[in-house]
Amino acid sequence: MDELHALIVAGGTGNRMNSDIPKQFMLLNNKPVLMQTILQFIKFDPNINIILVLPIVQIEIWQRLCKDHHFEIKHHLVAGGQVRFQSVKNGLDAISENGIVFIHDGVRPLVSQATIQRCLDTACEKGNAVPVLPLIESLRQIENENNKMVDRSQFVTIQTPQVFSVKEIKAAYKLGFDPAFTDDTSVLERTGASIHLVDGNRENIKITHPIDFLIAEALMKQV
Repeated sequence: MDELHALIVAGGTGNRMNSDIPKQFMLLNNKPVLMQTILQFIKFDPNINIILVLPIVQIEIWQRLCKDHHFEIKHHLVAGGQVRFQSVKNGLDAISENGIVFIHDGVRPLVSQATIQRCLDTACEKGNAVPVLPLIESLRQIENENNKMVDRSQFVTIQTPQVFSVKEIKAAYKLGFDPAFTDDTSVLERTGASIHLVDGNRENIKITHPIDFLIAEALMKQV
């Protein structure tokens, strides 16, 4: 088995949560969201190498939270950049070994063990994996002042963790930043690599707005 790394990126400020507390530090089931996220990967593999990327101004806050919550899980702290691309690159630079890396949003604490396993199995076999969900809402495409129906079966929504061969994703991140990149898969795709999709889990929401936090709290009570 290749060595496993979990690169967890958290750069939120709390603006969209209408809070002075960054969303990754808000309490969810009595622990900061970010701790709940890390615990999902430790539950999957207690020996996984955790790399946590935070804005440099939040590192001291995180260290204080770890002390307050007696959070003693070993992890490597990395200072993020101005944009997510640079933050991920900084995290990847902290990985010297080959192996498999899970790149995950710090505010997705409800990724399932089954999703993590599916991603790992596919990445080990094919080099990468991204969890997706089918759309359940109808879609319309806006063109200037007009709009038209589109076939939603041709689209999926993307989740994390996005999982890669360390060697391949590190090489992709050396290509440089492009504003068109929306996630790590789009960076790898620029190299000409094929992207492999796996089933995600519906509970694996990204906590961005107050309603997301309420949903996460309700879901966490059922876990």
